[in-house]
Amino acid sequence: MRVLALDIGKVRTGIAVSDPKECVASPACVLPTEDVLAGAASWKRVLEDWEPDVLLAGLPLSLDGKPGSQARRIRAAAEDIAASSSLPIEFADERLSSAEAKRSLHESGLSEREMRGKVDMIAACLFLQAWLDEKNAQPTDKETGA
Repeated sequence: MRVLALDIGKVRTGIAVSDPKECVASPACVLPTEDVLAGAASWKRVLEDWEPDVLLAGLPLSLDGKPGSQARRIRAAAEDIAASSSLPIEFADERLSSAEAKRSLHESGLSEREMRGKVDMIAACLFLQAWLDEKNAQPTDKETGA
């Protein structure tokens, strides 16, 4: 099953993708958020190229783990994207993923200007990988004997 992760921002949406075995997340691209919301050709091309089975949207929860107004806005946008794409949607905690992405890009020597646009894609990759790792750490029914 291939998972397509979306870091939905006001201006840009970072996109990351899992391998079919759901082990490794890789950065894919960044698109204007309005293109993704409108189902533009660029978004349709991403869906055609990667053929995801599920979308995973990052929710910017507060530090205490509660959804705020931004998380509610992102949830509504993600649900609209999923409905128009005819794909199921899941959500992942993306707290601090953008800060971690910026730190990582800065450490690799990129300037603020060079980082622009890449941060969203790397943030999507980070929360997708965390989600995959958590999912893969859970015992399966076969392992638990259920």
